[in-house]
Amino acid sequence: MISSRLSRATTYLILTLGLVLALGPLLLMLLNAFKPTTQIITSPLSLPTELDWSNFTRAWSDARLGETMLNSAKVTVMTIVLVLTTASGAAYVLARQKIKRWKSVSAYFLATTTAPIQLFLFPLYFGFARAGWINNPIAVSFIYCAMFSPFAIMLLRTYFIAIPKELEEAAALDGTNQWQLFWRVMLPIVSPGLLTVALIIGLYCWNEFLIASTFLQAKGEMTAVVAFTLLSGQYSSDWGEIMAAAVIIVVPILMLFVLLQRHFIDGMAGGSTKG
Repeated sequence: MISSRLSRATTYLILTLGLVLALGPLLLMLLNAFKPTTQIITSPLSLPTELDWSNFTRAWSDARLGETMLNSAKVTVMTIVLVLTTASGAAYVLARQKIKRWKSVSAYFLATTTAPIQLFLFPLYFGFARAGWINNPIAVSFIYCAMFSPFAIMLLRTYFIAIPKELEEAAALDGTNQWQLFWRVMLPIVSPGLLTVALIIGLYCWNEFLIASTFLQAKGEMTAVVAFTLLSGQYSSDWGEIMAAAVIIVVPILMLFVLLQRHFIDGMAGGSTKG
């Protein structure tokens, strides 16, 4: 009984420490968003003496967060649609077709997932510049799609493998063709996996900086994260405004994740145990 209590106490202690490490930076950012810069510099860990909402109004106007967050949302949604459309079909084919060299294909997907994007940045920029696709959100979405498709294919394949083939045979006996089987039968079953992929890709695209700052340089096409970096001055910075802008950018995606976290955890658990 004593050993069990010690084990439980140790587990709670580790979970509490993890919670503090995870939420500590967010809480510190939120506290400093209501402080003037002088108070942030002198006592960054203290509570604000008064709530200074002017930081949020300045951050909203200076970083043009209304426009730039809309640009981020456009790129994110387009990327999610592209990845789910292409990866779901590829994953279904790879799950149902017997591939003799699947290990080689799997190694290729793993290599493309781990390859740093910096290796392809210069040839991509050269090609996009020649084609006139700089400052084109749709073109950037195709880059993100190429980056995330291998991961999405690998994850969704495990969901399709777990579906019994008898279900497809029964649907075929009812007169459904291959497209109807895929869109009306298979995709609804693997919807937890689709939601998981959409959440992961959405989080990354919303926060991505390197590709967005390279290919979306015009003010009208700039994403929120790129506009956020412009708030920092060369010689001095308004840290209250910067913290407020960070809060505004983080809150939408954080709320979305909190609302869908149960589906996300179920989807990750299902993908890791099936197939």
